[in-house]
Amino acid sequence: MKHRILLVEDDLSISNMVKGYLSKEGFGIVCAFNGEEAYQIFLREKFDLILLDLMLPKLNGMDFLKMIRESSHLPILILSAKDGEVDKALGLGFGADDYITKPFSMIELAARVNAAIRRAKQYSIPEKLAEDRLITVNELTMDLENFIVSKNGLDIKVTSKEFAILKLLFTNPKRTFTKEQIYGLIWNEDYYGNENVINVHMKRLRDKIEDHPSEPKYIKTLWGFGYRLGEF
Repeated sequence: MKHRILLVEDDLSISNMVKGYLSKEGFGIVCAFNGEEAYQIFLREKFDLILLDLMLPKLNGMDFLKMIRESSHLPILILSAKDGEVDKALGLGFGADDYITKPFSMIELAARVNAAIRRAKQYSIPEKLAEDRLITVNELTMDLENFIVSKNGLDIKVTSKEFAILKLLFTNPKRTFTKEQIYGLIWNEDYYGNENVINVHMKRLRDKIEDHPSEPKYIKTLWGFGYRLGEF
């Protein structure tokens, strides 16, 4: 069964290039050229991933991203020439899962698309045992089957990457993970020193789950080594 991708890119040449390559790789591609058109398509059809340019007419990519995240954890990969916009999409809670900067190689793009879809499917598989569905740490609860994180009974909106990071820590409470290990396990790719990606995701996750993000109790930093779950 073909994985379906919604490609939102207003540059016709880039859109045609990406569609042509990914189609040859076996993906089903649906193109949209502005944010409003993309959102209407999203409401009508089902996709496995969204490729999103941030600089769009009518409805910009950032606003489109926020609208999608109100109802969906679908993986979203940003295509952007502006690192500042990417930082916003990743770091301000808007919910992008990954990004690739322009100009990019088609081989790298295909690899990131495959990795994002693989991660999303990995963390959407229901647990077999009902008693294993819920993990509670202090005030936080993770529902592994329904992909929900809650604090004191109130749901917290998290992306698939944030959920995966939290699950990794919650299911390995005594273990400390280096940034390289986290990247390899969550992104399922070689690290290549992608420290900023880890830092941004950890900051965003702390902002959502911690009472005082500058003094975290759930995600502890071991300086010079990595991260681990706090003790309660």
